[in-house]
Amino acid sequence: MTSIDLQPRAISVSVTNEMLTVLLVDGRKLSVPTTWFPRLVSATPEQRDDWQLIGKGEGIHWEAIDEDISVPLLLGLPCQ
Repeated sequence: MTSIDLQPRAISVSVTNEMLTVLLVDGRKLSVPTTWFPRLVSATPEQRDDWQLIGKGEGIHWEAIDEDISVPLLLGLPCQ
């Protein structure tokens, strides 16, 4: 029997002036306003595009602006 990983994980991220969009491994696409994250609002387009997935996709990190965003928290889930 195969176990199923129910932890939401990101595979892709895009950021515009207005929206942070995260594509999840299960095919869901989550979009939230960048105004939720003041560092993203203040960042340059180059800084916004310079992200990396952390924790096997459980989070997103922007080095230049020192921002970390948890994928479960974006979905309103408790972090484990």
